[in-house]
Amino acid sequence: MPLRLIFMGTPDFAVPTLLELVAHGHEIAAVYTRAAKPAGRGMKLQPTPVEQEARRLGIPVETPMSVKTPEALEKFRAHNADAAVVVAYGMILPQAILDTPKLGCFNLHASLLPRWRGAAPINRAIMAGDRETGVMVMKMDVGLDTGDVAMAERMTITDAMTAADVHDALARLGGDLMVRAIGALERGMLQLTKQSEAGITYATKIEKAEARIDWNKPAREVLRHIHGLSPFPGAWCEMPIEGEPVRVKILRCEMIDRSGVPGEFLDDHLTIACQQGAIRILDLQRAGKAPMKADEFLRGTPIKPPIRLT
Repeated sequence: MPLRLIFMGTPDFAVPTLLELVAHGHEIAAVYTRAAKPAGRGMKLQPTPVEQEARRLGIPVETPMSVKTPEALEKFRAHNADAAVVVAYGMILPQAILDTPKLGCFNLHASLLPRWRGAAPINRAIMAGDRETGVMVMKMDVGLDTGDVAMAERMTITDAMTAADVHDALARLGGDLMVRAIGALERGMLQLTKQSEAGITYATKIEKAEARIDWNKPAREVLRHIHGLSPFPGAWCEMPIEGEPVRVKILRCEMIDRSGVPGEFLDDHLTIACQQGAIRILDLQRAGKAPMKADEFLRGTPIKPPIRLT
């Protein structure tokens, strides 16, 4: 029989998993998500992507400010769930919540644990130059992504992929993986394996201060830094435009087999030298402007050598 589930998630990344669980006939007793926040020019309250999808599906939505109060625990218990599925919910769950569903709480995490536990696993994997990443389903405990692993799915990270590309691919893989894990749980066949104590790394939150591009690094490191921060917060540099330094985010680039002084423009096609090799900008965004292709940018803002970025 399909399971009665509580789903807990907030961003776009969580939506495919919710849709897959519904499509496979599981009963979603309630969706827990973060409360709506003001956004946009009018600062209207904007529900999370998960809340929008849940309401479209007619699923009851809960947006508690905390799940640690006696009232929140009582309400959670009242759903009488077989299990909870957690995907980027954004709140730490106390032991009392973890112990409530009959079969436990199961989290989808966007890394190959124990590598990249924590807040920003997709960004950190790309920025570190990892060749591979993936998604894992684990049974949750009170530690930070320390629970026993049930299933995993792997994928290659190419140098052409940005954080947005990897995010979307893992979101699709994750929905499929969680459905398979919950199916195995339903049949009493889900096997759990303890995480290794070797190879533990932590994906700390991305800080704005680390977004500035350092041209004194090899081209591949520069490319992975740019792609790991694309589209948000966006790796940036200052370009001289009409005689003034203007902050420009670089959103996508490619490596070019050329050399020069780090930060130097090597041609009028946005090819910039790094410590070893060079990168060519493909997509970028001026401060206050929409993202654009390099060709479009150059039509309005020609950049010609000799110019050097610092």
